[in-house]
Amino acid sequence: MLEVNGLVKRYGDQEALKNISFSLAGGEVVGLLGPNGAGKSTTIKCIVGLLRKNSGDILIGGYDHQSIEAKKIFSYIPETPHVYDLLTVQEHLQFVSQAYYVTDWQLKAERYLELYDLIDKKDKLGRDLSKGMRQKVSICCALICDPQLLFFDEPMIGLDPKAIKHTKMLFKELKEDGKTILVSTHMIDSVESLADRVMIMKDGNIVGNDTVPNLKANSDASLEDLFLEMTSDSDE
Repeated sequence: MLEVNGLVKRYGDQEALKNISFSLAGGEVVGLLGPNGAGKSTTIKCIVGLLRKNSGDILIGGYDHQSIEAKKIFSYIPETPHVYDLLTVQEHLQFVSQAYYVTDWQLKAERYLELYDLIDKKDKLGRDLSKGMRQKVSICCALICDPQLLFFDEPMIGLDPKAIKHTKMLFKELKEDGKTILVSTHMIDSVESLADRVMIMKDGNIVGNDTVPNLKANSDASLEDLFLEMTSDSDE
């Protein structure tokens, strides 16, 4: 579903992504872990086309990631949600649905609005929403077009405990439906319980890429301890 080969991203003389390669299979949930500045958000933004890569190939569903065919089959939920100031919550869902030619959007919208406690907020303007509600709207908009591949960048930030629980439940449902998910997060316990595989980044490189059981096969350490060990500086 996703192929990344030799991805390089530079900011001036600084190499933020250093020739990284990985792939995601259909129906796979993959956690992307790393300390601040490791390159997680840069990786996702290059894949979805928000940042221009310096070199490398990115294919989504066999299509170049910048093509219309690729954009039709993925959704992106950013760390900082953006909404339209003068559209209501429901109009956001209608707008996205019409852009993706979703015919039964009202039924889907009602389900997601109810799931995230937004029914009574559906006529509220984007400019009047809290950060948490903006994040909920962003997730609803990403889901309503029924994408095959979803990119979540720190999706739990700003969500209340009930919304976090429902988001984890959605991850399981999406996986059962054969969707592919790449989720960048600092919530290691969530990744351990949800992900089929984790990729650990440090300084623009992928330093670990395996299932949680395989990563822990030769150690009694927790995933959190392994993460800290793999991302620590060698002289510490």
